[in-house]
Amino acid sequence: MVSADIEVTNRIGFHARPVSLLIDTARKFSSTVKVSKGDKTAGTDSMVAMLKLQVKQGDMISISAEGDDEEAALESLSELVKSKFGED
Repeated sequence: MVSADIEVTNRIGFHARPVSLLIDTARKFSSTVKVSKGDKTAGTDSMVAMLKLQVKQGDMISISAEGDDEEAALESLSELVKSKFGED
């Protein structure tokens, strides 16, 4: 398993569009991907669970991936968050 802590820097944080992008990106990999904020964790298979994390601009999240392509999954998802989900 690999993981990375990343600051969410897009203006609105997690809302439907960025969460959809995270889910769509995670689905490209066979690894199991989870996102955590504080003591809450959500799988990338549930938009509702991801939105319940209530991630806002400036929050730190942890992305973890476990599986055959975990390194590639983590790199791709980390870049997506760092790119502000294409916003701004």
